[in-house]
Amino acid sequence: MISFTLNGKKVETDADPDTMLLIFLREELGLTGTKYGCGAAMCGACMIHMQGAPMFSCQITLARVAGMNIKTIEGLSENDDHPLQKAWIEEQVPQCGYCQSGQIMRAAALLDSNESPSEEEIRNWMSSNLCRCGTYNRIVKAVQRAASEMSS
Repeated sequence: MISFTLNGKKVETDADPDTMLLIFLREELGLTGTKYGCGAAMCGACMIHMQGAPMFSCQITLARVAGMNIKTIEGLSENDDHPLQKAWIEEQVPQCGYCQSGQIMRAAALLDSNESPSEEEIRNWMSSNLCRCGTYNRIVKAVQRAASEMSS
């Protein structure tokens, strides 16, 4: 039996310990906000927080999350009102939208560690997440907007 905390709630499973966390989240728990992109930790669509750090869930087995605290996009806020989620809408970031939950989770980890990142810090931090639509400038603006809102 593997147990861990997911979005503030205890989860227990007897699933195969080698199952990828991404697959377990989507197929067993129905948490489809975390997306399958490349499956090789190169795009960031599957970004979650593990113990507060951004991680590629396509590379994490259930065995590795035993006893850990995991947060997905569904756990970022109860009412989709996290400053990043609101800024994403206000700055009209999404086009196709596929990468956006991973982008938001990566940005949330940045703002947890740096309340007022510079544009260069945002661009460097977010560089591990790909957006095939190329909305990078809007992503930067949304992170800046959310940081401003969170600090006031």
